[in-house]
Amino acid sequence: MASLSLRNIVKRYGIGPKANQVIHGVNAEIQDGEFVVIVGPSGCGKSTLLRMVAGLEEISGGELRIGDRVVNNLEPAQRDIAMVFQNYALYPHMTNFDNMAYGLKIAKVPKEEIRARVDKAAKILELGHLLERKPRELSGGQRQRVAMGRAIVRQPQVFLFDEPLSNLDAKLRAQTRLEIQKLHRELGITSLFVTHDQVEAMTLAERMIVMNAGNMEQFGTPEEVYSRPATTFVASFIGSPPMNLLKHAPGGRPGSILGIRPEHLDVGDTGWALQVETVELLGAERLVHARLGDEMLIIRTHEDQGAPAIGSTIHAQPREDRLHWFNAETGQRQ
Repeated sequence: MASLSLRNIVKRYGIGPKANQVIHGVNAEIQDGEFVVIVGPSGCGKSTLLRMVAGLEEISGGELRIGDRVVNNLEPAQRDIAMVFQNYALYPHMTNFDNMAYGLKIAKVPKEEIRARVDKAAKILELGHLLERKPRELSGGQRQRVAMGRAIVRQPQVFLFDEPLSNLDAKLRAQTRLEIQKLHRELGITSLFVTHDQVEAMTLAERMIVMNAGNMEQFGTPEEVYSRPATTFVASFIGSPPMNLLKHAPGGRPGSILGIRPEHLDVGDTGWALQVETVELLGAERLVHARLGDEMLIIRTHEDQGAPAIGSTIHAQPREDRLHWFNAETGQRQ
């Protein structure tokens, strides 16, 4: 195992004044054995950043260290990493055992050790009864576990996951998230996991990197990112539903945007007067979409409170200790 250090990492395509810079100086110190998630919308640079760590994309500037080695100019095979992709990338004509063992065979690892490593990985992933089958005989979740097993047997210093759950349905995604958490607890290998799903990021990460347009907006624990978002982008991206961001809130500060999460607005007899436009019923919860002047906001309520009528006026009191203020020009937390 090893730590992972990203120091002012930059990625450009092209050269000279017409070069297109897509990663803008990312700095992150990832501890030995830590599970870090890179999250952000499509096109934000998260997969490009991961591929630079893997050696699949050239690093245009900065320094990348795995353990005590600078690996900027090393080939992927020399970096001692293992990568799990979105599309499984299994050989259809091979058994699952041979898929998991293939990299070790190429590396001329002795047969007895290959068998021992594959059997151990299969036990961890509950694949022992499927090793003699071929990938076409497996479900999507089982194929992804075979792909993870292929990475495990390598015994790398760093695991890299590139949106490995995005091809699975919602139920399988939740199940496989639990398996990945269990896997990390058992192996303790430094891991970097890319996803566009902020719920996935919040549930998996020990710390998370939030990316936006090639910039690292925030690096912290899920609790830190949720409770104290560094920018309006983080506030609007992390959380489901996202934080309400109001430019013209009653009693607002000049030059500031007020942020308040839907669960921190209490419906009652006092507070802001809001006109109800729609109500979403989500089992034990309701999301009330209401208008405050010319701005829309969302309030999370419990089923016990009942659903307000569309078009009615309700009052909601923001909790003073849960207000967030952001600079209206820069979007930075104040």
